[in-house]
Amino acid sequence: MLYGKLDERRAETAALLARVLRDETTGTPQAVSERDAAAQMYSEQLATLSAVEQGLCFGRLDLDPDRPPPPPVDGDPDAIEGLDQDVLYVGRLGLLDDQHDYEPLLVDWRAPAARPYYTATAASPDGVRRRRHIRSRSRRVTAVDDEILDLDEAAAAAAARGTQRTGLTGEAVLLAALSAGRTGRMGDIVATIQGEQDRVIRSSANGVVVVEGGPGTGKTAVALHRAAYLLYTHRRQLARRGVLVVGPNPTFLRYIEQVLPSLGETSVLLSTVGELYPGLAAHRAEAPAAAALKGHLEMGKMLATAVRDRQELPHRPIRLVVDGEPVVVDRDVVAQARTRARRTRRPHNDAKRTFVREVVDQLARREVDRVSRDVDGSTTLLDRADLADVRAGLRADPDLRAVLDELWPTLTPPQLLADLWTDQRRLRAATRGWSDADRDLLARSGGVPDDLLDGAWWSPADAVLLDEVAELLGEDDTAAREAEERKREADEAYAAGVLEILAMEEDWDPELLRPTDVVDASVLADRTREATYASAAERAADDRTWTFGHVIVDEAQELSPMAWRVLMRRCPSRSMTLVGDVAQTGARGGASSWAEVLSPYVKARWRREVLTVNYRTPAEIMAVAADVLAAIDPGATPPESVREAGESPRAVATDERGLVEAAVEQARRARAAVVDVEGAGRVAVLAPGSRVDALAAALGVAAGPTGAADAPGDPAVDLASEVVVCEVADAKGLEFDAVVVADPQGVVDVSPRGLNDLYVALTRATRALVVVHPGALPGVLGRLQPS
Repeated sequence: MLYGKLDERRAETAALLARVLRDETTGTPQAVSERDAAAQMYSEQLATLSAVEQGLCFGRLDLDPDRPPPPPVDGDPDAIEGLDQDVLYVGRLGLLDDQHDYEPLLVDWRAPAARPYYTATAASPDGVRRRRHIRSRSRRVTAVDDEILDLDEAAAAAAARGTQRTGLTGEAVLLAALSAGRTGRMGDIVATIQGEQDRVIRSSANGVVVVEGGPGTGKTAVALHRAAYLLYTHRRQLARRGVLVVGPNPTFLRYIEQVLPSLGETSVLLSTVGELYPGLAAHRAEAPAAAALKGHLEMGKMLATAVRDRQELPHRPIRLVVDGEPVVVDRDVVAQARTRARRTRRPHNDAKRTFVREVVDQLARREVDRVSRDVDGSTTLLDRADLADVRAGLRADPDLRAVLDELWPTLTPPQLLADLWTDQRRLRAATRGWSDADRDLLARSGGVPDDLLDGAWWSPADAVLLDEVAELLGEDDTAAREAEERKREADEAYAAGVLEILAMEEDWDPELLRPTDVVDASVLADRTREATYASAAERAADDRTWTFGHVIVDEAQELSPMAWRVLMRRCPSRSMTLVGDVAQTGARGGASSWAEVLSPYVKARWRREVLTVNYRTPAEIMAVAADVLAAIDPGATPPESVREAGESPRAVATDERGLVEAAVEQARRARAAVVDVEGAGRVAVLAPGSRVDALAAALGVAAGPTGAADAPGDPAVDLASEVVVCEVADAKGLEFDAVVVADPQGVVDVSPRGLNDLYVALTRATRALVVVHPGALPGVLGRLQPS
C-alpha cells in the first residue's frame, strides 16, 4: 500500500512536470518565470520521491490508547501530527491517505510524532507499547524485530541475553547494520538512530553546536541527519539560503554524497574548504609546515600589506600629453589621492574609483589654473562646465588611464596571490620582519599557469587565502557588466532584424496588428532571453559572497584559524553544527580546544554535545586505540563500544625489505575474509605517504587520490575498489571492514601530530585490524597480539 501511494505520487508529479514543460506561455517574462519555477519545483519533488525508494518504511509504533495527550511542541499544538492514531508507520517521508481524510499512511522520521521511535525506552515508554523495526531490500521485507517496552519484560530479555546494556534502540537492527559489509559509500542511519544521537539531531538551530565524540560514535551521521531535520523543520528559512556541509577532503564528500538524497534532501551544497572559492577545486599537496603557516592569522595582516603595496607612488614625475596639453603626474598628486582613497576603508578595487577621481580632479584643477592665466599675468575665470570638460578629457585619455592602472591596478585574488608567491620582491615587501625560512615556505618556483583557477597549482590552504584576498580587493564587476551590456546589444540587434523581416511581409492583412505595433526590439529581446532558475545550492556554489542559513563542518578540528574566518563569513547568523574530536587532530594548525577556536567569533555563546557510544569500532580494537588516546590526553575517556568482533587485533613483525610483501599478504587475507560475493566489504591499507605508491603497485590498485601534486587528476580516493591504499589523512571520516596499518612508527614520525594520526588509523576498522611493523613496535601498541 505504501509503495502504491509512492508510485501514485511519483506518477502525478511526473505528469505535472510534463504538463508544465509542454504548456505554452503568452511569452511574457512573468509567464516564463512561473513556468520555469514550477518545473524546478516538480523536478525537485520527483528527485525526492525517487531517492526514498530503498527502505521507504522502516518502523512502526503501537501506541497505548490510554496514553495522556502529548504536550505542544514549541508552543504549537498543530506541530504534533497523527497522534490520534494508535498505530503509526515511520519512514523516510510523509505519505497521506487522500481517500480517508488525509490520515497519515507514513510519518516522516523528522516529524514530532515519530520522535518516540528513537527515544522511547522501557523505563520511559513515552506512550509506546511496542516498537517494530522493519528491514527490507527493495520492496521486500526481509526481517521484523519487535521491542516490547515493558520494564519487567525488558529486564528479563536483557538477562536472557547475558548483557547489562540498556538503552540501545532496535539492538538487532543496529547490530545487523554495523556488521554489514562496507560498500565504499556511507549509508544513512535513519532506521537506527539512538537516543543520544536523536537529541543532537533535533536540537535548536540557533547558535553554534559542537558535536564531540570519539571515533565511531556516529558524529558524521548525526550531522547529516541534522541537516535533513533542519531543512524539514525550518524549510521556509533554509530553502532560500541553503545549507552548507564542509568535509575534510574530496574522498570524504564522495563517501557521504548519497546520504542526504536518500533522506529526501537534494539541494544541500557539499564542499571542502579548498572548493569554497568559486571555480576552484584546489588539491595541490604541500608540506605540513607550509599549510600551517598559511593557516595562521598573521597571514591576514601579511595579505593586507601585499594589497597596500600594490597601491604605488611614482618614483619620478610622469609626463604626458593630453589633448595637446602637457600633464605631469607627480608623487604629491598620487600620494594625496591614495590617502583619500584609503580613508574610505573600502576594498582595493572599490577604492580605486576614489583614487582615479582624486587624481583626475587635481590634474584638472592644475590645468584650469594654468590655462586661465594669460601672458600678462591676468586671469580668466573658467566656469564649472569648463572644469567638467577638462576632467572628462583626462578621464578618457588612454595614456593617463594606463598610468593610473599601473599605480593602482585592478586585481583579482588569483592574480595577486600568484604574483606574491612567484615574485621574490613582492614577497619580501609583504613579509617585512619575517624569517627567510618562512618566506621559503611560501615561495613558488616556476611560472604561473595560464588558467589561474587550475586546481593542481593551488593547495586548499591557498584557497582559504584567495577568499581572504577577495575580501581585501572587493568584487570588480566591470567586465561582467560590460559583457552583459554587449550581450544585451547583440540580442536587441537580432530582435530588430527579426522585426524587420516580419515588417517586409507584403500580404499582411491591414486589419491585423503587425508585430512592430506591439513590441519593439528591446521588448522582444527581453521576452526571448532564456531564464535560468538554479537551486540555492547551485547559486551558492557560484557566489563567493553567498551566506548560508546553516553550516555543518565535519572533522572541524582540522581547520586552520584562517579557514575559520572563511566559514564565519559564510554564516553571519552563526547557526552552525561543528563535528569533531580534538584527539584526532592531525593538522599542525588544527584545533587544540573548541573554546580557542570559537571565542573570537561567538565568545561563550556555544554549546557542546558529547556522543559516548562507539558503534563502529569493536571492543578489542578500541582497547588498543585507548592506549594511544591515553598517550595523547591522559584525561580523555574513550567511547564505549557496543559490540565485540570476536577477533583480537594482531601485530605482524617484519623488516624494512619485507614490509611491502607482508602488508600485501595481510591485505589479501583480509579481503578474502570480509568481501562477500556481492562485492560488499572493503579493506584499507593505511601507511605513510612515502610507502603508498609501492604498496598500491604491489596490490595492483590506485594509490590514494589519483593525480600527483601539480598535475591534473581526481583528488578523491577510489572508494569503489575493494582494497584502498592511502595515507591516514585521506581516510579521515571513513570506515572499512578491515584495516592494515603499514609502518605505524612511520605514521607517527611523518605526521605533525603523529599519535593523533595513529589513533585515527587504528579506529577505521569495523571488524579486523592488523599492524605490520618493520623494526620495533611503538610502545603504545603493546596490547596487540603478535602473529
